[in-house]
Amino acid sequence: MANEVVETIQPAVTLLGLGIGAALVSRACKLNPIVGYLGLGLGLASLGFADDFSGPVVATLAEAGIMFLLFNLGLHFSLGRIRAEAANIFGFGSLQMLVAGGAFAALFFAFGLPTEFAIIGGFAMGLSSTAVVIGLVRERDQEDCPVGRAAQSILIFQDIAAILLLVAAGALGSGGALLPALGSAGAKALVAFAVAVLFARYLTEPLFRLISRAGSSEVYTATALFIALAAGWATGMSGLSLTLGAFLGGMAVADSRYRIMVQTEIDAFRGLFLSFFFISVGLAINPTILVENWLLVIAAATGLIVLKCFFNVLAGLANRWSVPGSIQLGFLLGQGSEFALVLFAMPAVAGLVEPRLISVFVTAIAISLAVTPLVSNLGRKLAGKLRAGPPDKKLEGDDAPVVIIGLSPSGRAVADALAFNDVGYLAVEANPEQFETALADGYHVHQANPADPRSWDALSMGKREVVLVATGNTEISRELTPLVEERLPGITRMIALRGSEAIEEFTELGMLPVDVTSAHGLELLVDAVFKAIDVERKRPVRELSLEEAALEAA
Repeated sequence: MANEVVETIQPAVTLLGLGIGAALVSRACKLNPIVGYLGLGLGLASLGFADDFSGPVVATLAEAGIMFLLFNLGLHFSLGRIRAEAANIFGFGSLQMLVAGGAFAALFFAFGLPTEFAIIGGFAMGLSSTAVVIGLVRERDQEDCPVGRAAQSILIFQDIAAILLLVAAGALGSGGALLPALGSAGAKALVAFAVAVLFARYLTEPLFRLISRAGSSEVYTATALFIALAAGWATGMSGLSLTLGAFLGGMAVADSRYRIMVQTEIDAFRGLFLSFFFISVGLAINPTILVENWLLVIAAATGLIVLKCFFNVLAGLANRWSVPGSIQLGFLLGQGSEFALVLFAMPAVAGLVEPRLISVFVTAIAISLAVTPLVSNLGRKLAGKLRAGPPDKKLEGDDAPVVIIGLSPSGRAVADALAFNDVGYLAVEANPEQFETALADGYHVHQANPADPRSWDALSMGKREVVLVATGNTEISRELTPLVEERLPGITRMIALRGSEAIEEFTELGMLPVDVTSAHGLELLVDAVFKAIDVERKRPVRELSLEEAALEAA
């Protein structure tokens, strides 16, 4: 018995160890771990070990990975957020999917692929990678800038579309006609959605309030796992996909005050089990086919990236975005999706075309994920250069009450809060590279050196109400204080500090200093700005993350 247990779990233990190594190598190469997992699976398949890892334990763990991925997405699918961003989510998001997904579907159909595959596979290619894009947006501090908000809204709609595609693929697997099966699955999905909404409204808070009284993190972990797995089991028993239930389970917790705790508990399991899925996808690729068709693989990867960027830019222009904004957003979303890998791995979809094509598509998506930072940086730089060219009209912000000097993470957070509340601001950035980046991200910014008093008249500093120094350079603020007091006596001066050491000094200089790396420091800074201009804020700003705080302190 003991030997049987050892033999059963040995493939999972081996893959887990190899997966850790693949993740570490990917991070060292500044690649997404997904690429490392796919490469590991392909490498094992090339060495002839694919059959050694094809047992039921690995397959079950891979399926659990997808369930936890969908559960995590559901945790971000707050009904309140959907209402607040409805125009971008259902307007811009549906437009992007219609343009990009519809174009790929038309191309697949034109190349003679089966209609069912053209529809499901084409719209799967229209999806972008939630994991990769959200990571880049957070890394670049774009979460609340126009490009970042639009990208996140589009990804939310793509998540909805991915759920529908998974339901469609499940309907294909049932062996019936596609449209009747989709109708039946759609009706069941609506019932499941209604149950999730009722659970979220009436049961989530009491349940977690009861659990919190136990004061045990193990109970939180068990409850989070139970909701994710039980919701998937329930939809699976009703003839729908396990992943739909996991998504609805996460959505039921999304508006709860306990969501962050649940997400914290579930994140480790999500990453762990997802590694098994992506390794399994790599194991399913036939290396012989790739070697024999390497030119086709390169062409497919290049075509995917170029066409995806082009279709996304068209969608942005159709949504009345500017050319620079459309380019930056289009390039940011110009990769394949982990959901496409899920769909192409489903037997009902993969069986519609020859295996060679599935291997080529999967590899092309993996390549597109690997080069996403390079492609998005190209789009960002191009957008910045276009915005930095001769403007068609005077830059916005000339009559704004607030001037922000330096678009550091804290400066961007204040600008985002002002923009959301329809309050004008003008940002000033002296660093040329940061200036172009801020322009590309949609901020109202001039390139100027505010340390030179000759620029103050051009910036109309005399009619401003608040000036916020967010550059991190405290020495210049010290030197300019006497001149500012003389020439701009009525202006409220604030400074974002990276630590508490100089707070007393700048208070004596007549400035309002705020340590943005402290707990709720960013919130206090934004509140101070709104109080100074006597405007009530409609929502709290996001907290500075640990990574951003470290960046601020650097």
